[in-house]
Amino acid sequence: MLDGKGSFVGARLPTIDTRGSGSTLPIEFCSEWRPEVDRKNFCKTMLLGALLAGLFAAGSLQGQEAASLPEAKAPAAPTAPAPAPAQTSPSGHPNDAYWTEHDRQLLVDFGELAHFKEADAMLGAPKNGEDRVVFMGDSITQGWKLNEAFPGKPYVNRGISGQTTPQMLVRFRQDVIDLKPKVVVILAGTNDIAGNTGPMTLEQTEGNLASMAELAAANGIRVVLCSILPANDYHWAPGLQPAPKIAQVNAWLKNYAAQKGYVYVDFYSVMKDDRGGLPATLSGDGVHPLPAGFAVMSPLAEAGIEKALKTGNSK
Repeated sequence: MLDGKGSFVGARLPTIDTRGSGSTLPIEFCSEWRPEVDRKNFCKTMLLGALLAGLFAAGSLQGQEAASLPEAKAPAAPTAPAPAPAQTSPSGHPNDAYWTEHDRQLLVDFGELAHFKEADAMLGAPKNGEDRVVFMGDSITQGWKLNEAFPGKPYVNRGISGQTTPQMLVRFRQDVIDLKPKVVVILAGTNDIAGNTGPMTLEQTEGNLASMAELAAANGIRVVLCSILPANDYHWAPGLQPAPKIAQVNAWLKNYAAQKGYVYVDFYSVMKDDRGGLPATLSGDGVHPLPAGFAVMSPLAEAGIEKALKTGNSK
């Protein structure tokens, strides 16, 4: 019980004596409350409890903060290297100077009317009795040295490398009709199949060839239609399998010429190999004739021109 001073009298409070080796000793009972000593022990105990509670709370808070942090992300994968430069131009042609200029030319002068404009103006009208012949075509015609193959003949070369039949049709009036030849020799179509100015059907090629022939006939010009030369592949547009397509257009040309009374010159049958292409003895790249190839072509062309001059467009 308490006395007037706030001390316990006659109460037995348990204490543990730890003055020894650390083992528990028998409990002694005190007969009085010692305010000074017990109050200090009580304060120490409370401070220790508060400290432990604070440490526990801090650890709990750190755990919550760690859980709320966003999940760490793996480092970004390295950027893939840039693709190698395209080996073809946007048009699908080889990415070189020749085809770059070719594609640019399509945008500014599709038919390449500027190519022979000055030469046409300088040529002038045929002389009296002159049997002028114009050869219309592509690089095969351009590479044909007419002055050597037909010495002394008034034959005019109007071949432009890479051209297709729609381009030739655009310039046909300027480069053929306006030159007033007696005969036109048309050798064209292989670049259509190669897709030089875009995809074309065989019927479109045939229609352009027919349009050129009929424009010539309407203007009193005799027509010689030549077969497309054999080709098993195009080195600038591989994999198109042109051989059967060339054979099909040539069959149409032969039939069309017979119907219209035009002269048909068959280079194809005498120049093709067993693959439907040009043999190495006649062409270095399978498309363009070597001198040996032109040596085969020239007498056939001459015979066709002579026939056209004699018979005209018979129908």
